[in-house]
Amino acid sequence: MRLALIAHDGKKDAMIALAGDYLPLLRRCTLLATGTTGARLAEAHGLTVERMLSGPWGGDLQIGARLAVGEVDGVIFLRDPMTPQPHEPDINALVRACDVHDVPCATNVATARLMLNLWSAA
Repeated sequence: MRLALIAHDGKKDAMIALAGDYLPLLRRCTLLATGTTGARLAEAHGLTVERMLSGPWGGDLQIGARLAVGEVDGVIFLRDPMTPQPHEPDINALVRACDVHDVPCATNVATARLMLNLWSAA
């Protein structure tokens, strides 16, 4: 399982907590993440994470490119809907790429838990 993990600044703590609840599964996955999110996941949980650039610097687009060529099986993108993002077009492009390529994409903790619970049971 190749899983991309992305979290806006206001959601990074939620991503760390979520990852802590699913460590056995995440340790079996190939993980990639945007810059700071990946660093925090590695530091907090000792996970091996391939880090892309930070989202505003193109990290969302890098993950989208990997997804488009079949190198990502799922995306957890904890978005902060209450804070304007300067790279909103990149965010929309990534979510659209998930739809185009039929890749599961969770954009909040509730849907992320549903997705991770399904994969844990498989």
